Amino acid sequence: MPRCTPRTTLDRLRTPRRFPKFLKAASICVLVAGLLSPATQAAAAGDTAGLAANDYCGGQCSDILPPGENGNATLAQILLNQVFGTQPDHAEDQLGPYGNLAAGYSTLSDDKINTFFNDASFGVAPDQVASTTKPGGRTDVTIVRDKKSGVPHITGTTRYGTEYGAGFAAAQDRLWLMDVFRHVGRGQLTSFAGGAPSNQGLEQEFWRNAPYTEADLQAQIDSATANAGTRGTQALADANAYLDGINAYIDASDSGRYFPGEYVLTGHKDAITNAGTIDHFKLTDLVALASVIGALFGSGGGGEVNNALSLLAAQSQYGVTEGTKVWESFRERNDPEAVLTVHNGESFPYATKPDTAQGEALPDAGSVAQEPLVYDRTGSAATAKATGASATAAATTLTSAKRGMSNALVVSGKATASGHPIAVFGPQTGYFAPQLLMLQEIQGPGLSARGASFAGLSMYVELGRGQDYSWSATTSGQDIIDTYAVELCQDDYHYLYHGTCTAMDKVERANSWKPTTADGTAAGSYRMQVYRTKYGPVEYRATVGGKKVAYTTLRSSYMHEADSIIGFQMLNDPDYVKSPGTFQSAVQHINYTFNWFYADSAHTAYYNSGDNPVRASGVDAEFPVWAQAPYEWQNWDPATNTAAYTPASAHPNSTDQDYYISWNNKQAKDYTTASWGDGSVHRGNLLEDRVKKLVAAGGVTRSSLTRAMADAALADLRAEDVLPKLLQVVKSSPVTDTAAAAAVTRLSDWVTAGARRKETSAGSKTYANADAIRILDAWWPLMVKAEFAPGLGTDLYTAFTANLPTDESPSAAHGPTGAHAGSSFQYGWWSYVDKDIRAVLGQPVQGGLAQKYCGGGSLSACRDTLISTLKTAAGLTAAQVYPGDDQCSAGDQWCADSIVQRALGGIKHGRITWQNRPTYQQVVEYTSHR
Repeated sequence: MPRCTPRTTLDRLRTPRRFPKFLKAASICVLVAGLLSPATQAAAAGDTAGLAANDYCGGQCSDILPPGENGNATLAQILLNQVFGTQPDHAEDQLGPYGNLAAGYSTLSDDKINTFFNDASFGVAPDQVASTTKPGGRTDVTIVRDKKSGVPHITGTTRYGTEYGAGFAAAQDRLWLMDVFRHVGRGQLTSFAGGAPSNQGLEQEFWRNAPYTEADLQAQIDSATANAGTRGTQALADANAYLDGINAYIDASDSGRYFPGEYVLTGHKDAITNAGTIDHFKLTDLVALASVIGALFGSGGGGEVNNALSLLAAQSQYGVTEGTKVWESFRERNDPEAVLTVHNGESFPYATKPDTAQGEALPDAGSVAQEPLVYDRTGSAATAKATGASATAAATTLTSAKRGMSNALVVSGKATASGHPIAVFGPQTGYFAPQLLMLQEIQGPGLSARGASFAGLSMYVELGRGQDYSWSATTSGQDIIDTYAVELCQDDYHYLYHGTCTAMDKVERANSWKPTTADGTAAGSYRMQVYRTKYGPVEYRATVGGKKVAYTTLRSSYMHEADSIIGFQMLNDPDYVKSPGTFQSAVQHINYTFNWFYADSAHTAYYNSGDNPVRASGVDAEFPVWAQAPYEWQNWDPATNTAAYTPASAHPNSTDQDYYISWNNKQAKDYTTASWGDGSVHRGNLLEDRVKKLVAAGGVTRSSLTRAMADAALADLRAEDVLPKLLQVVKSSPVTDTAAAAAVTRLSDWVTAGARRKETSAGSKTYANADAIRILDAWWPLMVKAEFAPGLGTDLYTAFTANLPTDESPSAAHGPTGAHAGSSFQYGWWSYVDKDIRAVLGQPVQGGLAQKYCGGGSLSACRDTLISTLKTAAGLTAAQVYPGDDQCSAGDQWCADSIVQRALGGIKHGRITWQNRPTYQQVVEYTSHR
């Protein structure tokens, strides 16, 4: 195993040799003993909390969130973990059950579900109470933690006390992580946590999306609360109480010296004298945190400049008419073969192709240049790794292929054994240590819920259950971001706004860092700079018809990061959510782009949220348009970035459909998402095929629906849905080449076995059908290029890969955590390959590509292409296919796929076998209703 190369904030803590020399020489045990001597956090004894009486799930609600609830660790605990591998209590106790489902799902029964999940019933049985705390000595709130998982169960007699307790519990479990992400949201991570290239990339990625000043953050709070009446007033009071609880814990842990040890390792606190400070949290920190989460998971759209570049490349290759036809066929705006969440045929037109586009501002060929973000690099900020991280961050920010992730399987009671609906759903938010999400139960006046919330935003449960209903979300990705071409005047920093030459607003952020124990990156610094216009931040420069322009991106949730708080408040209010209709009404107040799912004892429901702007007639959302009044959003007010939005009835929505599935696929007929790839093969098909079969058979149970999810989680989408057609071409004539024939046999055997990436036995760390998996991993990128590049030409093929990457295998570096992220097969060319191969085979294709590409449409030539690339792929060794990284040795296939909890703190965890499933997940079936 090669020595690890640090990649995240505190990966350097993985190796004790990174500690200063005095730590090497000293006795670790003596040091730990000394560090344990300060007073530890007190927990009141004797109090107990019984099971809640307001729980209508009948013990049939379960959840899981790895690695564990406890995301805080003192310096002593970090050192023990690094040297001896010991874990703080409840830091890793959900990782094993979560990982074990991959091997145990095939024999899962209802009575075994909580072997792999937590019991998510309200309350804690008296004999399961691990601790009871009165935070801040208050008498109006109690935090009970259970023995099994350490989840905080917060019960308050006043609204203030309840939210105070929620803030206190959040800081108990995620203080360091919350601090990290409030700095990410402000573009100040490197100055706070160190200048590792990954930290540089992270702060650049999010600050480019949301370059807010402190005044901007405060203005969003004022706007969100002022425009929401009494609920806005309550939300502000809740947030202030929540902050009081956070800050009370900061003060208590500081004086008691049990604060997270990362503050010492990053130089903010002194382990000996306790000198240094941990800054209190304030309201604007919550908006900075929300901007990060919204940008990661709830901001569909963008990519219009990339779309324009690929359209121009297509027109250059084929001519305007045919090139446009080719482009549209690859775009798949409304593919008739796409899997749908609302599958009853109902149409919800949005962002559709206009008959005649108006106001398009396509760039002149060769004129587009990305707007620089980083200036004045010094020291380690100028290294190749640092500039590479910047390039990756920019590409991630500017693409329409947002890494949304998350899935949902919801079945109506008409198809279940009990007659009650069943849901298995949750968000895929990557894998971090500590986790971005945290579990909690919150019970108080106007609040009754259990579930997951993003750390630092947990004044309400964001995904979870109420008294007699559960809800969850997946990223939807419809287009709420548009690109405008602002015509420049006077110089490069003035633009025409309604005929007046107007100065751009320059926003800057200067960061510097020096080596610390946690991050030994050499000293460095840089300055981030963004020019903002009324139409949003500048992202590119170009010319259009010879005129100099800046391309800006305007997002409907820009300057409105706090608005969604009202929707989450409603979801937690038992007096508000009582039915599918009230649930849908609640999530209509969430302005981020999500698919929302609901289940109670009798009904299911779905709603697609987001502030979908009403575009001017004739505007094509796919491409940049001129920043002129006729092409602006209807009723757009640049001072507040508000506009007319499509009504709730125009959003895909449904009640009591026979079943719902979602894995970031197309929502409904005629509803265009911003990302490419909603075609005939999508990872949503892995759920659709399994759930449809279950529903047709009837008698669905919690365990059978969980098995369907878990089986899809191990499936290789390419092997299940595309490989059989590729083999059909290859086998259209006898395969005489020995090497090719052997590869075909291995691939065929794998398909017959189920096309899963699954261990031979639990913990073997070796895949069954390992050779076939290696061959397909190597073959797919070679095959796609050989199939399409000759016909498309190099320029157009390259442009299309910028719109949609060709592959996303489990071992690829993709998603918010890079490689080892679990989530796979979200974006790729599987639909293109499927449609093209079917066309070459002479099979019917709806919404086919404009031309045949494999072998120029000749079956024999296509077969030759496939066999040639297959032979090449089969000849590649495992070390060539899986070259190794900071986690794995070259050639270790299982490790290359494995899931890693990426360290954002000082505690490290073991790898688990690959699964493509939600990070936080619920399994629910309610037995009764209020």
